[in-house]
Amino acid sequence: MEPKKFGLFLLFIFAGIQLSSAQLTDSEKDSIYIDYIENKKTPAKVLHAEPLYIDLIRDLGARKGEKEWNFGLGLSDNLDFDSYEALIEYEWAPIDRLGLEVELPFTVYSGTANSANGSGLNSGLNSLKLAAQYTYYVNEKKSISAAIGYIHEFELSYALNQSNSLFRGNRYNPFMIVAKRWGNNFHSLIYTGPAVEHTFLTDQWKTSYEINSNLHYMLTGTRNFLGIEVNQSITNGHWQTTLRPQMRLGISENLLIGIVTAVPLNRETERLGTFARIIWEPKHH
Repeated sequence: MEPKKFGLFLLFIFAGIQLSSAQLTDSEKDSIYIDYIENKKTPAKVLHAEPLYIDLIRDLGARKGEKEWNFGLGLSDNLDFDSYEALIEYEWAPIDRLGLEVELPFTVYSGTANSANGSGLNSGLNSLKLAAQYTYYVNEKKSISAAIGYIHEFELSYALNQSNSLFRGNRYNPFMIVAKRWGNNFHSLIYTGPAVEHTFLTDQWKTSYEINSNLHYMLTGTRNFLGIEVNQSITNGHWQTTLRPQMRLGISENLLIGIVTAVPLNRETERLGTFARIIWEPKHH
């Protein structure tokens, strides 16, 4: 073979090897975190992207010993006042596939020109939220998980000097979750169920139905994602929909930060909003 042709032949072989190596590297990057979650431990678990605003009680398919702290801070621009949200949340898995959670949500109201006292709402701790979630179905081959759960919220009185009781009412919220990962990067999830509120003072009952749809794209070889959360609520035939574009960034192995923007489609009372969540996962065995 002539030296020139032989050189071109080697060049093509080298280019092919480099291309194959690059493709293999991309494939490895796509699956590295999925393999870590799904294949190195038991019982079976499928990696799913977790929404940032209406988050899960624990990862779907939670394994015993998993735990997580969440700290959230948000701002909502309402027509007559602004509200600042904050939350402290602890979730853990006492046994495989069962997640438990305790959350303390706070709200601080700030009046605007139209409402100097924030529509009469008082700031402080809103409620005590207790929740449980059990993943009853995990299919690694089809990348599908399903769970049921329940949230009980002990709602606190807005103004203790206006009520003889510490608690204003209860909120009952059973729910179900179905999630699927499409390939290595795309994640979809539906979180839905009724919410029933009971106000003690008036003995009033209020029922709504919530549908939370999610679509996320997890970046190759990372825990970072971009996505959108669509929160919908139906009350007495009236729909309220809020779009929440969001992103999550991994700062370290155990620390994540999520950033959310709220875009309400029904703007009778609420305008744009923002929310940030800090997620810390202590190491476990």
